[in-house]
Amino acid sequence: MTEQELIMRFNKYTTAIIAAAMVTLGTYSGSLLAHGASAVMDSQGNDSAFTGLARVTCFNDGNGDTADLIARVRDNSAPVFGLYLTVHLLKGTRAIHVTDNFPGDAQYSPFISLPGGNGVYQMMLTKTQAGARAFDLEWHCMTAGNIHTGTDIVVDQFD
Repeated sequence: MTEQELIMRFNKYTTAIIAAAMVTLGTYSGSLLAHGASAVMDSQGNDSAFTGLARVTCFNDGNGDTADLIARVRDNSAPVFGLYLTVHLLKGTRAIHVTDNFPGDAQYSPFISLPGGNGVYQMMLTKTQAGARAFDLEWHCMTAGNIHTGTDIVVDQFD
């Protein structure tokens, strides 16, 4: 096996492990019915185009129909000039995003909210330049009465 094949295999397994961890964390419901994940983007620190992409499905789990998907991000890494994490939400022809403008301060960005009802939303995490970033990401499907409702996630990309 060549060195390149070993690296590709390592990257494939690393991506699968991280994706599985994100899905496992994302489907956990705590006392606040929270959905979240922690991981490291671009652990090698050399890929400015590193992107996380997931499909979040919002549905009526008995608490009511979804009004919107909300999300926020926290960059836990030490500040690097010009290096920021942004979470994007997309559904149909609508999109919104928020950036953690103060990495390493232990504070989340403000929540963003994308109205779109029940169904599948896209959630994407991007960064502005190369560099490893440890992060926490939180998302929730909410009813019009601000009650948490059914939320599932499938991670499609983390590379």
